Amino acid sequence: MRIGIGAPVSGAWASPENLARFATRAEELRYDSLWTFQRLLVGVADGLDAVYQSVLDPLLSLTFAAAHTSRIRLGVALVNLPFVSPTYLAKQAATLDVLSGGRLDLGLGTGWSATEFAAVGAEKARRGARAEEYVRVLHTLWRDDPSSFDGEFYTVPPSRMAPRPVQPGGPPILLGGSVRPALERAGRLAAGWISRSATDLSKIGADIAVVRAAAPDPDSVRVVVRGVVRVGARAGRLTGTYDEIRADAAWLGEQGVTELYYDLNWDDRIGNPDVPPTDATARAAEIIEALAP
Repeated sequence: MRIGIGAPVSGAWASPENLARFATRAEELRYDSLWTFQRLLVGVADGLDAVYQSVLDPLLSLTFAAAHTSRIRLGVALVNLPFVSPTYLAKQAATLDVLSGGRLDLGLGTGWSATEFAAVGAEKARRGARAEEYVRVLHTLWRDDPSSFDGEFYTVPPSRMAPRPVQPGGPPILLGGSVRPALERAGRLAAGWISRSATDLSKIGADIAVVRAAAPDPDSVRVVVRGVVRVGARAGRLTGTYDEIRADAAWLGEQGVTELYYDLNWDDRIGNPDVPPTDATARAAEIIEALAP
């Protein structure tokens, strides 16, 4: 099982200096991947957790990290596809893949924040059907010569998008989701599935079984888990002492997880914008060193 780390994109530790520092250090420590996530804005009445209150853009953050690294893979978990045209995202992702030398993993979700849907003018209806077309549009823009698509939601006239991504066929697409149709869609259409922060990891084996049962080649499916790490009192998987967290990581590998990344942004003493930045940075530095693969 591969081990990655969440990039400093949320709260007190999310600064240019820390993004460069932790990306570089993660590569030195032989972490396999560096991950970001998307939050456009937060409604004043939404009552969302501290981790969502101040978040850097995920693709711009990965581009910045790419300039400071050479080996570590760069993943976004996730871009909410209803919020951006697939053609525009295809260009962004291809560019980042070129600039990083072919290191991008592109995670896609269907969104859940009513405030964000309203702010971008997107429709919540039929998000599953839209996701199916979205993936097909990305594939034609990255793979076909010429590209074209004529669907219910998206249209691409016969055209060419260049430069092409470095990775043949484009960056691997990973889909999020927690309900059964979304899990099956990830297995059927994508290179793999990404769990969410609220996933019940004690039941992850059942979710993985659904994803793989829907896949044309179950053995090739990637299962990426966002590991919400909380060092301290034991309160579920990936919490407690460092030894307990490492034991949980090994257990996740036994359940069929292929990639786990420790996302420190969910630690309330790190990803909270109201804590002192020096304290958040020091705590994150200790954890990234202690859990290095």
